[in-house]
Amino acid sequence: MAQSRNKPRPHNQVPHGRRPGYAPAVAVFLAASFLFAWPWITGSVTIPWDAKAHFYPQLVFLANALHSGQSPFWAPHVFGGHPQIADPQSLIFSPPYLLLAFFEKAPSFAAFDAVAFCMIAAGGLAIIAMFRDHGWRPEGAVVAALAFALGASAAWRIQHIGQILSLAWFAIALWLLLRAVDRRSILWGALAGLAAGLMVIGRDQVAWFGVWLLAFLGLWRALEGGWRWDNLRTLIAPLGAGAVCGLLTVALPVALTLALAAHSNRPAIDFEGAAGGSLHPGALYTFVSANLFGTDGPLKDYWGPPNPDFWGDQKLALARNMANVYMGALPLAAFLMLGVARGGLLAREIRPYVIAALVLLLFGLGKYTPFFAWAFHLPGADMFRRPADATFPLGAMLAIIAGFLVHRLADAGFGRSPRALWAGLALLAAAFIACVAVAFAKDRLGHALPALAMSAGWIVAAAALLIYLPHLHHKRTLAIVALGALLFLDLRVNNGPNESTALSPTIYEALKPDGRDPTLLLLKDKLAGPAGPDRRDRVEMAAVDFHWPNVSLSHGFDHWLGYNPLRLRWFAQATGAIDHVAVPDQRRFAPLFARYASPMADLLGVRWVVTGVPAQQLDKSLRPGDLIEAGRNRAAYLYENPRALPRVLFATQARPANFEAMIATGVWPATDFRNTVLLEDAPESKARPAGRARIASYANTEVVIDASSREGGWVVLNDVWHPWWRAEIDGKPAPILRANAIFRAVEVPPGEHKVRFVFRPFSGLWAQWTGGGG
Repeated sequence: MAQSRNKPRPHNQVPHGRRPGYAPAVAVFLAASFLFAWPWITGSVTIPWDAKAHFYPQLVFLANALHSGQSPFWAPHVFGGHPQIADPQSLIFSPPYLLLAFFEKAPSFAAFDAVAFCMIAAGGLAIIAMFRDHGWRPEGAVVAALAFALGASAAWRIQHIGQILSLAWFAIALWLLLRAVDRRSILWGALAGLAAGLMVIGRDQVAWFGVWLLAFLGLWRALEGGWRWDNLRTLIAPLGAGAVCGLLTVALPVALTLALAAHSNRPAIDFEGAAGGSLHPGALYTFVSANLFGTDGPLKDYWGPPNPDFWGDQKLALARNMANVYMGALPLAAFLMLGVARGGLLAREIRPYVIAALVLLLFGLGKYTPFFAWAFHLPGADMFRRPADATFPLGAMLAIIAGFLVHRLADAGFGRSPRALWAGLALLAAAFIACVAVAFAKDRLGHALPALAMSAGWIVAAAALLIYLPHLHHKRTLAIVALGALLFLDLRVNNGPNESTALSPTIYEALKPDGRDPTLLLLKDKLAGPAGPDRRDRVEMAAVDFHWPNVSLSHGFDHWLGYNPLRLRWFAQATGAIDHVAVPDQRRFAPLFARYASPMADLLGVRWVVTGVPAQQLDKSLRPGDLIEAGRNRAAYLYENPRALPRVLFATQARPANFEAMIATGVWPATDFRNTVLLEDAPESKARPAGRARIASYANTEVVIDASSREGGWVVLNDVWHPWWRAEIDGKPAPILRANAIFRAVEVPPGEHKVRFVFRPFSGLWAQWTGGGG
């Protein structure tokens, strides 16, 4: 009977509303989600690491831009200038964070975190709605939703905000897509396309997985009605509406990002680079015991993969939380007792999710299986560096499977034969013994005993509840509460706040727009000092702390470094800037920027250098007088570069230069950059009488400079060159020249002129794609 009830129906026979009891399931899920998120949304703790070091400053910059009447499309505060509109992690195209930025000028940590938890809760509600549409019992729905929202990478990697958003949109899109297919509805199809488009806008690997999963699961559902034309033709309108809405949603953001990728330091990832992000098979032990390896304790006590002391040098670049996939003892017991021992994993209704989960697991294991070598050739796979990101959608698939298995149990019980029950219990015991064995083999049994004891308790409780569940067949609300309470308590204890997901907000004081961090105040005091009209000083903040590189986005000053995996290729090659500069080893010099006393540092206008260690430890060639110590405190050193040049210069002479050769060799022509500019493909000019240039106004996407000279020359703006910038002289278009390797210049005629630089990403993108420049 259970299978006939879930048999594919014609589009006019939709099972919506067939199952009562969904109000309690929704209530239990929302209450559990709220209680789980309580420490974050009340400000007791905050989502740390990337959430604060990278994403939160992006939000503050976005809010500042909107509330000051500026455009957020270009950020002058990191990497000499960065095209925010094309960056997948800028949050510009994220509706929930865009709304938060619109309503709050200075978003709080708690508000930022609340949006992440609300989005993942919305995904959980979509899972519940999907169960209701399928006619599956609400007991299974509450298990699926809680495992989805509070389990696996959704909990352990909550700091990866972009991927959390993509995961939430995936769940919403999946529900809407399946509803559109079942109802043959154009409206639901269009909404599914919109949700899928918002997922793709994340432009991360979770979104990439989501596209494949939606295509596979949607096609499977559609073909359950057969290959007959009378079935297929009814799908054209809803799926066509979804495709159109999805393409309209993603076209511009994706085009912008592809254009940025073409200009970036990492247009593609090679196989070896991606293999370094594989999920070690040893991580699968955490399906059974959340903290077997000490993931939630001090880092020095962690002994799980990829710790080379216990697993050998695996050449993996994964943080410890990325190797934790715990979803709760209840889903584990459901998989083994109901899915394997009773054959529930072979049920026709859940078969596509089982197939998807197996494929995702193989992909996530990366170099440890032959599958990844083939899958890496799929379109788009080489854009991402971490196959272990498959744990996000894998968690979603496993949550749905676990919920379905609980649904079957609540519907039909264990049957008359006890053999399957005992087999399931034996499998649970074997899984637990395997954890004990690996701890013993690695000589960590003593350290692992508390975690193993706790895991044993949760497993026994989960198995007992599943055994008793059929007796609650007619007490649905009680069953929902019991299942939800057990799974919530389990996940709250094992996946709740820990060093990877929750730290004190005081750690990130420097990131707050009104932050009172002593080092920040010292630096801002120096930046507030008197300066000429041609100056806009830059700073360098190196090896201070993990969250410092993007502090400038929160406070509106210009840092020539930053924290971002994407950087403009010519800028990275010329300066040596890598994705982060949290520790001394990440402060890299390049041939063209070989030391602090270099023309590149001076042209960038790096007047203030803040370091967490003495500058001599970063620049071994530092000589007395290269940097002058201007202050220090317990956390940092502050230095002044006395040679830093103004942001805008007026050059009266041009010299030809081969920028590619300069970047490769690091050889600068002997040049006085106060009156001479280096240009590619330019004839050498004679010196002219001096001219003047001053900054009339400086905004994110518009810089206006007043220039005057007797015989003309070049206005040089020491902001990074990018093809989407345009220039005007007295309102008339003028070409922007790439100057001094990575900067901008405009040739101006004699007299007084107003030179306006303006960032035009849309016309620049069009020109780039049509071959008209850019």
